[in-house]
Amino acid sequence: MLTIAWDVDDVLNECMDIWFENWRRKHPHLNLKYEDLKENPPHKILGISKEKYLTSLDEFRLSFYKKMPPLFEVKQWFLKKGKFFRHLAVTAVPLNLAHISGEWVLRHFGNWIRIFCVVPSLRRGVKSLKYDKNKKEFFRWFSKVDIFIDDNETNIQECEKLGIKCILFPRPWNQNRLTIKETLAMIG
Repeated sequence: MLTIAWDVDDVLNECMDIWFENWRRKHPHLNLKYEDLKENPPHKILGISKEKYLTSLDEFRLSFYKKMPPLFEVKQWFLKKGKFFRHLAVTAVPLNLAHISGEWVLRHFGNWIRIFCVVPSLRRGVKSLKYDKNKKEFFRWFSKVDIFIDDNETNIQECEKLGIKCILFPRPWNQNRLTIKETLAMIG
């Protein structure tokens, strides 16, 4: 049975889209749509510092994340085809907020995803042991992943070097212009 590693934010859910809608409500002068976010992180497009963006994203995780629904197309894929694979989630949230993502993943996908892994993203004032600096290093150590799905092109390019079948999940900040359904069909 093949093992699929799923990124969490913007693959299993619409984190950036929902965060951005909240951001726009607080910044009504902002003349941007979600589709205009051609970079992730989008702090330069928003005209703010990276630290201010990350602080806002972390505040979103603390307040709205638990209410966020799973991405419909992905949930439907799991309901139809999830039983034919093993699954794990691997995310790059800050360690002090990983429990929120973990609870969300298990609540919405726990019937299939039984392993939740964190490669912590750095935040000022948050200390954590550094086992792996990125997902590629994690997969090199874990060595049980056959398919990796992520919205980050750099993660995809690096993990392909390990011989993992990688699927770039379509988002405005990457080059995949397939639909979500077409992308999920690439799993097999």
